[in-house]
Amino acid sequence: MSKDTKKILLIEDDLKLAQLTAQYLNNSGFKVLVEHDGAKAVDKFNHFQPDLIILDIMLPNKDGLTICKEIRPVFNGPILMLTARNEDFDQVLGLEFGADDYVIKPVEPRVLLARVNALLRRIQTQQPQQQEKLEVGGLLIDPISRTVSLDNQQITVSSHEFELILLLAKNAGTILSRDELFNKLYNRSYDGLDRSIDVRISQVRKKLGDDSEEPFKIKTIWGKGYLFIPDAW
Repeated sequence: MSKDTKKILLIEDDLKLAQLTAQYLNNSGFKVLVEHDGAKAVDKFNHFQPDLIILDIMLPNKDGLTICKEIRPVFNGPILMLTARNEDFDQVLGLEFGADDYVIKPVEPRVLLARVNALLRRIQTQQPQQQEKLEVGGLLIDPISRTVSLDNQQITVSSHEFELILLLAKNAGTILSRDELFNKLYNRSYDGLDRSIDVRISQVRKKLGDDSEEPFKIKTIWGKGYLFIPDAW
């Protein structure tokens, strides 16, 4: 295996689906390790140290949401959730628990591969000129370590939450529309229905000490988008 080969941990209890998915991703140049039992997923993660995790929600012995919540504080790579139901509940919970994106099963292998590549590309394509730390009041954003701290306290964030905070902070004082945020974060067109940006804004506000009822750090500008207030930190 080349040192540049990306490792994917696939946590999926459907044996046939897991086998086909792993084979497709292996053939696409990845090193894939499969785990079927939710109870063993965290140990497998610790030993394998993947670059990306594909995580089913419905698993035996421990569900995917719990696994995501346990792994996220020690893993800043992408987590892609799989859900068998087209329900907002699963999708929103997955994002709130730290997932970076989700796909609804059954998913075509080429669509899954595109999502995987898009998530990894977000990590790989950081330009050198973008690596300087960004400090706004007590908020410190470090693109090299991909960490966020507020008043010297590190905040646990998912990969896309980090990207969202960095994007908003770099455009402080400028209104960014939902379409703009979605396109920049996911590298695909907004379909008008996906709620992930709204969920992420809500989560980021909670983590950064903003008021959920009357936000004053990241404001909602109705009909236009979101505004990062530079003087609020």
